Amino acid sequence: MELSSKDPFEIFNLWIKEAEQSGHSHFTAAALATINSEGLPTNRFVLLKGVKDATFHFFTNYQSHKAGDLGGTPHAALTFFWEKLEKQVRIEGKTEKVSPQESDDYWKTRPRDSQIGAWASPQSSVLKSRDELEKRVSEFGKKFEGKEIPRPVHWGGYKIIPERIEFWIGQKSRLHDRFQFLKTAKGWTIERLAP
Repeated sequence: MELSSKDPFEIFNLWIKEAEQSGHSHFTAAALATINSEGLPTNRFVLLKGVKDATFHFFTNYQSHKAGDLGGTPHAALTFFWEKLEKQVRIEGKTEKVSPQESDDYWKTRPRDSQIGAWASPQSSVLKSRDELEKRVSEFGKKFEGKEIPRPVHWGGYKIIPERIEFWIGQKSRLHDRFQFLKTAKGWTIERLAP
C-alpha cells in the first residue's frame, strides 16, 4: 500500500476525517507523552483542537502535570489510533504555548460548565474528597452567575511542531505498512519502515 500524498498534513486531515465518518466517538483523542522532571515518561489522553500552520494544537491547565513536564522538557509525542480503520499516526516534536489570543478564541467556544470547571479544578492537585471539588464548582458558578466567564491565566493551548510523523496502516499477518516523514531544512523526507 502507498500513501495518497507527499504532504503529511494532507494525509493526516484525510485520515482524521475518515475516522470521524467511520463513527469513532472520540476521533480527536490522542495519547500525549511527555517527560517529567525525573526524566521519566508520562502519558495521558488529550483532544486535538486543530491543525494550524503545520502544528497540532491542544488545550489544558498550565498548572497541570503535563504543563509542568512541557515547561521542563518542551518536547512531546502524540499518538492517534483509529481501530475501525486499522490506522495509527505518531507525531513527535517540539512544543510551544499558543498565543493568548488563540487561547481566548478557543475558550469562548467551550461550554459554560467546562469554563467553570477550568476555574474550579486545581488540575493534578490532590483533593481531600469529591465534595471539595464540587464545592469549588458551586463557588465559581455563583461568582460568574449572569456574567461572561473570562479565561483564567492558568489555562491555554499548546502546539506541537512536528519533527517526525509516522503513518501506520494495519495489514494481515502483522506485515503493516509504515511510513515516516522526517522534517529537514528542505522539507519532508519520506521513508518506508519495516513492520
